[in-house]
Amino acid sequence: MTNIHYCVGDLPSSFVPSDTVAIDTETNGLKLGRDRLCALQISNGDGEAYVIRFEPNEYEAPNLKAVLSNDKILKIFQYARFDLSYILLHLGIACKNIYCTRIASKIARTNAENHSLKTLCKEFADVEIEKEMQRSDWGASEYSEKQLEYAAADVLYLHKVREGLEKILLRENRAHLAHACFEFLPARALLDVSGFQDLDIFSH
Repeated sequence: MTNIHYCVGDLPSSFVPSDTVAIDTETNGLKLGRDRLCALQISNGDGEAYVIRFEPNEYEAPNLKAVLSNDKILKIFQYARFDLSYILLHLGIACKNIYCTRIASKIARTNAENHSLKTLCKEFADVEIEKEMQRSDWGASEYSEKQLEYAAADVLYLHKVREGLEKILLRENRAHLAHACFEFLPARALLDVSGFQDLDIFSH
């Protein structure tokens, strides 16, 4: 049974994170520095999802920041590079202890062409998620029920997705490759925030 908690500005003080949380963000565009962080979703993987909406330029969120800055908590993202950059720029937190399911999928599922969350949820959680609200107005002062359901779906199944991907990574002896990439993600986010997002730093 899914339970969606809608919050404004911060997590409630009653939220107790598990040792692994799933996180996603919503923005009002895809250009870092121009488009702002509008919402952040978080789940312990227990069927409960918290959707936090931010007012423009109001990112104090002490309860949320306590979770994000806790290096003992594993944080699962679908596209960590994007989310980490927005979290760093707007919330001022350089998250560590990261698991990116998109990177894991690209290293584990070399037989597959699609590494979207929709595809991964279907394969590993047997759930069909809808993406029609992806381009909706996340800067709005209120969210519709469909927006909240969409936002929640982005974090509710990431624990199962990670579990399935990790089994393949271990089976194919590629887990060390994926985890080395995860460790670089905080630096990649810092490069993006510092203006190097369009530069391939590893090219000749």
